[in-house]
Amino acid sequence: MNISKRWDSERVLLAVAGPVIALVVAFALTAIVLVASGENPVEPFSIMFEQATFSDVQVLIVNDAAGLYVGALAVAIGFRMNLFNIGVEGQYRLAACVAAIVGAHIAFPAFLQIPLLILSAAVTGAIWSGIAGILKVTRGVSEVVSTIMLNSIAASVIAYLTLEDAFGVAVGNNRTTGEMDRAGWFPGLNMGDAVGTIYGFVFVAIALGVVYWVMLNRTRFGFDLRASGASDTAAAASGVSAKRMVLTAMLLSGAVAGLAGLPTLLGSTHTFSDSFPAALGFNAITVALLGRNSPVGMALAALLLSWLFNAADPLDLQGYSSEIATIMQGLIVIAVVVSYEAVRVWGTRRQQQRVGAELAAGHVLTASDNNDKKPEVAAR
Repeated sequence: MNISKRWDSERVLLAVAGPVIALVVAFALTAIVLVASGENPVEPFSIMFEQATFSDVQVLIVNDAAGLYVGALAVAIGFRMNLFNIGVEGQYRLAACVAAIVGAHIAFPAFLQIPLLILSAAVTGAIWSGIAGILKVTRGVSEVVSTIMLNSIAASVIAYLTLEDAFGVAVGNNRTTGEMDRAGWFPGLNMGDAVGTIYGFVFVAIALGVVYWVMLNRTRFGFDLRASGASDTAAAASGVSAKRMVLTAMLLSGAVAGLAGLPTLLGSTHTFSDSFPAALGFNAITVALLGRNSPVGMALAALLLSWLFNAADPLDLQGYSSEIATIMQGLIVIAVVVSYEAVRVWGTRRQQQRVGAELAAGHVLTASDNNDKKPEVAAR
């Protein structure tokens, strides 16, 4: 019983050690960069931490974290299948554009309009991701290569859709899809005029995290997904088609990715334009890595990155570069990869030492009396 408890505590320690080490290293390296550039290595962090105490900034952090979290869920679904869906960027932007067009040209009651917009975004993301899935299972094309190329194609498709000859509306020098019908505006939680409104889609993002956990850990599909990602051969032996699971995982990942832009689209902009938030898909990869594909871990990681971006803005006013947040993000990615590998190696060695110690304490090797003298393990 004591051995089991000790092993459980070590597993928790290993799970927490990776991201904690990564964050400590990232902060330390950023401080070194500040010192090397002749800046105060402490004051920028103090300014950023102070920003997190303001209610209006807290609302911004939560709102931006919602999109990052949904995008990270999409990436994590691919990771569970040993797939790297690097195309979340193109999938969520194209899905948001299509949803905005649907919302600007169709007007149903709110209880129908909002589900229609969500469905439009999910289907668009699934179709775009499904192209990479089909290429992988039929032609063996790496999903990394195909999704990167699809990101560029998605940008071109968006540029066409926002032309005035297509569905675009010119607003000054900006091209938009036109304002969506108010029935598609997702109601939020008003925290006061001076604070702002928490997007209603934040609660949808939380629900998606719960569904993600249940699907992976409490359903046969989740088991097949994880088994296929761990070993195609073992999955095939249990009757699971690896190709079918690859395609299904890519479709599901794309569908979730298509929802990543909806917190902003339905909660604030109500239109898709050239200024619609970009780079969310790439930041979501950082969130998934830092959160280790865990719904709770990714939620914390999404809040962390959102804090970095929103709390860095006042740095310019204090004479510091707001690019400090970008530097930290890059260092976090590098530190995550290194720290996780170091923790994995250390955990493997600890497990080997534990097994060796238990064998030495509870078992002895004795020679058999048969002619071939094969060793036997006997309990003492």
